[in-house]
Amino acid sequence: MSTGSGSIGTYDYIIVGAGSAGCVLANRLTASGQHKVLLLEAGGRDLNTWIHIPIGYAKTFRNRRVNWMYETEPEPELNGRRIYQPRGKVLGGTSSINGLLYIRGQREDFDLWRQLGNAGWSYADVLPYFRRAEDQQRGEDNLHGVGGPLAVSDQRQSHPLCDAFIAAGVEQGLPHNHDFNGDRQEGVGYFQTTSRNGRRCSTAVGYLNPARSRANLRIETHAHATQVQIEDAAACGVEFVQNGTAKSAHASGEVILCGGAINSPQLLELSGIGNADILNNLGIPVACHLPGVGENLQDHFQVRMVLRAKQAVTLNDAARSWLGKVKLGLQYALFRTGPLTVSAGYAAAFFRTNPSLVSPDIQVHFILFSSDRMGEKLHPFSGFTASICQLRPESRGTIHAVSADPFAAPAINVNYLSKETDRLANVNALKKLREILAADAMKPFLAEEMEPGAHVRSDEDLLQFCRDVGTTVYHPVGTCSMGTTSSAVVDPELKVRGITGLRIADGSIMPRLVSGNTNAPIVMIGEKASDMILADAP
Repeated sequence: MSTGSGSIGTYDYIIVGAGSAGCVLANRLTASGQHKVLLLEAGGRDLNTWIHIPIGYAKTFRNRRVNWMYETEPEPELNGRRIYQPRGKVLGGTSSINGLLYIRGQREDFDLWRQLGNAGWSYADVLPYFRRAEDQQRGEDNLHGVGGPLAVSDQRQSHPLCDAFIAAGVEQGLPHNHDFNGDRQEGVGYFQTTSRNGRRCSTAVGYLNPARSRANLRIETHAHATQVQIEDAAACGVEFVQNGTAKSAHASGEVILCGGAINSPQLLELSGIGNADILNNLGIPVACHLPGVGENLQDHFQVRMVLRAKQAVTLNDAARSWLGKVKLGLQYALFRTGPLTVSAGYAAAFFRTNPSLVSPDIQVHFILFSSDRMGEKLHPFSGFTASICQLRPESRGTIHAVSADPFAAPAINVNYLSKETDRLANVNALKKLREILAADAMKPFLAEEMEPGAHVRSDEDLLQFCRDVGTTVYHPVGTCSMGTTSSAVVDPELKVRGITGLRIADGSIMPRLVSGNTNAPIVMIGEKASDMILADAP
């Protein structure tokens, strides 16, 4: 293939998407100096100040300059509501706008991936990549690493409300857990975060910044990929639009998609890779009939309880006045402490809704503020939030392109609560969370349950509450699933089936959703993918 008009040259590897995995690959593939790498990012540089201040996720949550701001189609089980799906559109991707929580998932999650036929993806296989990525504040042990690009830190300060919640969980029989990424996940305690000294450590900060000066790495921002070029069933380049100008780049080695569970399947379909019936309906020539593209969508569903505090100890109180906001700003600027360092979840609980389960099926995010919706104005009262999240939903959905226009958002159908198991788990989780909040340790702090409210008691009413207010906790995965069956999109080496020279390394390859926040596992996927790619390098 020639590098004709509009081409920016030939590269050994072209990475599409500078997100949680893309930045990892840009660093690892250029480290030896032997390989020429192009990194394409549809968004811009991570210059927005709020990206780097932990609480800033509330400011970037609906900022179109750094966020794709997707939404689902009307969800049948959620009263036909469209559910907002924020995704990072900036260097660092969603790791630049997420809630900073560092949770790997359970060892059983990865062992299940292996049992599904994915050799090399058991917990024992992936643990070295978690450790390699990590710069653990607490030091090194057999489960944690130091010196890696991704900073993992304890919360800057404890908080009396969090301490009370943790004590309440212990009262209700949960173990006090100091490390949710340790030998067991079950229990209650403080989250760790992807931050260092009160600043966010996105993959752009941890991985990409140290690699920026390398002569063999070229980073192009505002470069919206429109198509993977396919010739003779092989990926040979990428077409993209940058600031209104159509451009292309040639890959002599591989093209690696790191666009995430929403963008990667859409780009495959725009490139003629997917279900032939869908592509024909869109008028897109079929390069490879791969019916699993865009299928197997999974996401964590979240239901938030809003509580009113007896004491003025919440972020609602601290940020209520201009003087309070100034104090918060000064505390952060001078000491890198205080509410501006708070992640999207300060304390956590992991528990089982059924004692017969082997491991927790519910995660609780305990947050020191409250609002009607994330990213909106805080409530005028002393408020805090406790939300439940079902860790292993059985509901499945789809993501598909709606036209051949690469700038048209795809159709996202998650089908939340479409399975009875999921409906039952959410109802039982709300009951269990209420028991924790009713424990003696919470009595000095909890004045009233505002939502759903004491009048909502029956299982039917609790389920209706889930349908009325439930939303995502922002963990879509699975739409380019890894496996060995005909429904899989990539094989265990992350190679796209039926097309040579094309891999996918992001959350879309997960065959099953992990039991927790997804950023850490996606960083791990990037780390493992880099080794597999380099092992195949000529």
